[in-house]
Amino acid sequence: MTTLSYVNIFARQLEPLAAFYSGLLGLEEIVDSRSSIFRGFRCGDASLGISASDAYELLGLRQPTGEGERNIVTFDVESPTEVERLVEAAKGLGAEVVKEPFETYYGWYQAVLRDPEGNPFRLNHPGRRV
Repeated sequence: MTTLSYVNIFARQLEPLAAFYSGLLGLEEIVDSRSSIFRGFRCGDASLGISASDAYELLGLRQPTGEGERNIVTFDVESPTEVERLVEAAKGLGAEVVKEPFETYYGWYQAVLRDPEGNPFRLNHPGRRV
């Protein structure tokens, strides 16, 4: 069985972006994985990694050029009220709301945001709004 271990977000500024996600979502850092170019956080059954741009070379990847989203990270929370609370908290931490909380056609309640570096992410409650 294949499982997801990490989702990584590349950061222009490692510390501020790591602080944004860990502070907003209350994530516990995986201190053993800390380096000058990486911060890791426990996030349910998988982990969230924040990688500095130096990690591109380490991994043998090219830095992207041009604009446009290629990925979006979705964080599940326990209730629609928590989606709304976290949207307000994220705005206070410098996030931009792309789409205010809404019920999707498949019955989930979510909001779409951009972190302070412009990376898109969703706050999601996987169930119908009560």
